[in-house]
Amino acid sequence: MIELLKRLCTAKGVSGREESICSLLKDEISRYADEAVIDKNNNVIARIGNTEEHNIMLDAHLDEIGFIVTFIDDRGFLKVAQCGGMDYRVVQDSRFKVLTESGEITAVACCLPPHLADGGEDKAPDSDSIYLDTGLPAERVKELVNIGDTVAYDTTPLVLLNNRFTCCSTDNRASCALLLRVAELIKESPVNSGVTFAFTSQEETYGKGASTAAYSVYPDEAISIDVSFASQSGVAEYESGELGKGGMICISPVLSRKMSYRFISIAKEKNIPYQIEVTGGLTGTNGDKISVARSGIPTAVVSIPQRNMHTGAEIVSIDDIESIAQLIYEYIKTVC
Repeated sequence: MIELLKRLCTAKGVSGREESICSLLKDEISRYADEAVIDKNNNVIARIGNTEEHNIMLDAHLDEIGFIVTFIDDRGFLKVAQCGGMDYRVVQDSRFKVLTESGEITAVACCLPPHLADGGEDKAPDSDSIYLDTGLPAERVKELVNIGDTVAYDTTPLVLLNNRFTCCSTDNRASCALLLRVAELIKESPVNSGVTFAFTSQEETYGKGASTAAYSVYPDEAISIDVSFASQSGVAEYESGELGKGGMICISPVLSRKMSYRFISIAKEKNIPYQIEVTGGLTGTNGDKISVARSGIPTAVVSIPQRNMHTGAEIVSIDDIESIAQLIYEYIKTVC
């Protein structure tokens, strides 16, 4: 699992530019699936078993947050805009990869020294003040980089104590790894229901991938896997889950209450750790898009607790990934 997470989290795939992670995920899921394709919207769709009688779709978005290049100034600095919910408080001096047509270029976000901050040391930068430095002169930058190229975090995966993993893009590559683990479990011990795996694009910007995949697959029911807030300094207990305490089963008006409570029942029966997350409206996940596809699809959302969301040092528990994979597998076993 650690090696899988490292491969997935270091593959670049900012919303709208997901080709590298699509290719990797297609290769990974093909080890277990009867068929796997990359569709026209950069969704990786794979099938295991007979999906004609009953089809469960398992969704995890494969894209990551990043930037898009909007301007190159006369000194060669790259002006960028967010592509997904970048946290500007932690962007300065972070390392990035500019994804150009000819390859990846390392860049660092410019950071004004506190000595020159004119009393604004504690103020987070705004979007207009973010520039990236590749180290190259302006003429060379303009040869290599095009307006519209995307930019992804470039951080080194690390295993922390207590079986925890940190890197950029564990939102949502941790969920992609989780679904690959579910596929492995099904391959080892097949289930009656057909299962469609949908690794979907552009969740961080619009949800286009989940909308089109759900419309195309039109499953009998769907389970969306994402990350949600884990407890840490400054996060209220009622707004977060605990790392290592299992998946966060979401209860929301837009989701299937029957499915959510079935997850809870199975977790209790099988002694699988779980937590409950309640939202009074939309979930902020692909589940919102999937649940209203076509004439509606019964949908559940289970999330991996994560610290430091939308930064270059997101943290998840490998134990949570395994326990949620087991929970989803047990759920699928109860169908048909």
